[in-house]
Amino acid sequence: MEPLDLARLEFALTTSLHFMFVALTLGLAPLILYMQARWVFGKNRVYERMTRFWGQIYLVNYGLGIVTGIVMEFQFGLNWSGLAKLTGDVFGASIALETLIAFFIESTFLGLWIFGWHRLPRLLHLATFAVVTLTAYASAFFIMVSNSFMQNPVGYEKHGEGIRLTEFGDLVSNPALQAALPHLTAAALSVGAFFVAGVSAYHFLKRTKDVDLFRRSMRMGLVVAAVAAPVVMFSGISSFPVIGGYQPAKTSLTSGSAEELAKAEQALAARFGPGDFTPPAWVHDASQVMVYIGQALVLAALLLLPLMLWRWSTRLRPLLYLMVFLIPLPFAAALCGWLVREVGRQPWAVYGLLRVEDALSDIGPVAIGGSLIAFTAVLFLLAAVDYSLIVRFVRRGADEAALKLGADVTPEENPGVAPATHLSVESRGAS
Repeated sequence: MEPLDLARLEFALTTSLHFMFVALTLGLAPLILYMQARWVFGKNRVYERMTRFWGQIYLVNYGLGIVTGIVMEFQFGLNWSGLAKLTGDVFGASIALETLIAFFIESTFLGLWIFGWHRLPRLLHLATFAVVTLTAYASAFFIMVSNSFMQNPVGYEKHGEGIRLTEFGDLVSNPALQAALPHLTAAALSVGAFFVAGVSAYHFLKRTKDVDLFRRSMRMGLVVAAVAAPVVMFSGISSFPVIGGYQPAKTSLTSGSAEELAKAEQALAARFGPGDFTPPAWVHDASQVMVYIGQALVLAALLLLPLMLWRWSTRLRPLLYLMVFLIPLPFAAALCGWLVREVGRQPWAVYGLLRVEDALSDIGPVAIGGSLIAFTAVLFLLAAVDYSLIVRFVRRGADEAALKLGADVTPEENPGVAPATHLSVESRGAS
């Protein structure tokens, strides 16, 4: 394979795998925040146990997701120096903000949340995870600011061999960002909601004794799914006219209209000169898969929610199996959407400014091939570890949650702060 093909394959694999981690992290965070808020303000112990159970899964996925992001950054800097040379002055602000938020603020407050159980006052402890949730979405926002510039460059001017930012407000008000952000947010919530509902259904299939915990979790997941899944579909549909304004070939190809595609190709030839500016044909197939999965998820969420409001519904094993089966579908839809967004702007790395072949670093096929093998192996290993750990924690159930610190302290025993050296009854007896 040519160096360009190897580099594009490496980029596709690393970003796609990293995006799967990101989607689950963003989807779980608001749900866990709600669970903990119900515990803090309602003093219902079951919500504390829910927070601990789902929180441990969040932590596993978050930690390994950070590592996949670092691997992705390595291949980005190794293979695509032309992109950094052209857009470094533009991306500098948004990437710096994302790094500051994700690696400093978010991780610091997540550490406080992990080690603050029954050491911090409950309201302050809740506030730490509220900051984690807000910074997670702020980090995604600034990444999408940079990505949206690649889709639709705005707020820049030519400067020597590169470009520089003229107005940061133009980046934030970019139509590509405004069209994508609601869609991405709803898609992440859909991933988290169907995951929570499906895992809860798995425990009912295993005849769990934690009926109250997993019934509440299942209902919460289905309520969020019933809201998020339609928002994903309608925000995606409403974004097509916006995307068609700056990438007509993408929308024409995904719509399947040969006439519209021919008109788009003529318009692009008039703008950029002779050349092939049409995305690969399989982008249409990926968009169709995304649409079909999205419709199936909307239908499933709207049908399952009213059925699962009755207490006897957890005995309907076919519906429980259906919810378990639905867990990977939002991930698949999100991946298809990401591929359509990224590959759909081909042959451009930065639309209208930089072709993909011009963004490639001046390195040979051996170096790129070696990094492809190494980075892909690391990422698949991390994905396998993430999957195995999540499966292990899911199977253990809530009674064996890893976040056990201070779990024996009841809200009645300690309404504020528990001593850091608190010991359980069993440990006192043993000593």
